[in-house]
Amino acid sequence: MVLRAAGRPLEPAELPDPVPGPGEVPVRVAACGVCRTDLHIVDGELTEPNLPLVPGHQIVGTVIADGERFREGERIGIPWLGKTCGRCRYCLSGRENLCDSPTFTGYDRDGGYAELTLAVEQYAFPVPPGLSDLEAAPLLCAGLIGYRALRMTGDAERLGLYGFGAAAHLICQVARSEGRRVFAFTRAGDEDSQRFARELGAEWAGDALGPAPEELDAAILFAPVGEHVPAALRATAKGGVVVCAGIHMSDIPSFPYELLWGERSVRSVANLTRRDGEEFLALAPTVPVRAITTEYPLERANEALDDLRAGRIEGSAVLSVL
Repeated sequence: MVLRAAGRPLEPAELPDPVPGPGEVPVRVAACGVCRTDLHIVDGELTEPNLPLVPGHQIVGTVIADGERFREGERIGIPWLGKTCGRCRYCLSGRENLCDSPTFTGYDRDGGYAELTLAVEQYAFPVPPGLSDLEAAPLLCAGLIGYRALRMTGDAERLGLYGFGAAAHLICQVARSEGRRVFAFTRAGDEDSQRFARELGAEWAGDALGPAPEELDAAILFAPVGEHVPAALRATAKGGVVVCAGIHMSDIPSFPYELLWGERSVRSVANLTRRDGEEFLALAPTVPVRAITTEYPLERANEALDDLRAGRIEGSAVLSVL
């Protein structure tokens, strides 16, 4: 499924089989999660995709030819971070998520909305056994970005999650396993999402723009809604942090300094590191993290994107390719 221009539906296409270069292996895709970042790319909010493009960066598949690290028949996961330069000051200081010359899967290089794709071996992960392809796919972005955002909240006990979709429903489970108290903030009147949050362990769920039931120690914003930033600051106790976990967000409205005062902070999450992936994929089976998925065949990728855009997905949308 190919994106030829922003704002247009993906088009089915027959493409030549991808030929691996140095350090790459060919992969037969089994499943690919549908991420809000894919939606930002298709809708033109991320403005520099390498068109024409096969989107998708939550890829689970099987290696079909031996490489240096992986062998034919191994099941691997391919995340958003496709490759880094390894030479810039960020890569050399353990911050490869901030690389000056990165390559992103499903943005700079073709991704997983396809039967075949390529993986750069050093940036792919073995998929833990015991997880189906559909269950594993959302862990590769929703899970990884959520995990990185959660780590940025330190040991916050009272945790607010703004937007309760693919990432929040996974990280809520991790947070509860760590003994944290979770409060879910959704669109006003979104009773389905609020019920879903409570089923997964949130002790309260309500309007993202309304008052919190009590002060939060930290908040993670998964919904790409700028007006949630001052709302989260208003709900956060002194010394707390508001973590913006999306790659794109609508403009943040102005707010009085008193919401930030008291050593509150606002920070963003950018991409992921391979260490994030290794840690989270080792942790997920021990919780265990359970991905709630809605399955679509590959040829219905546009329908999956439409449902995500309209907020009709509970948990994660996943394309089943095999």
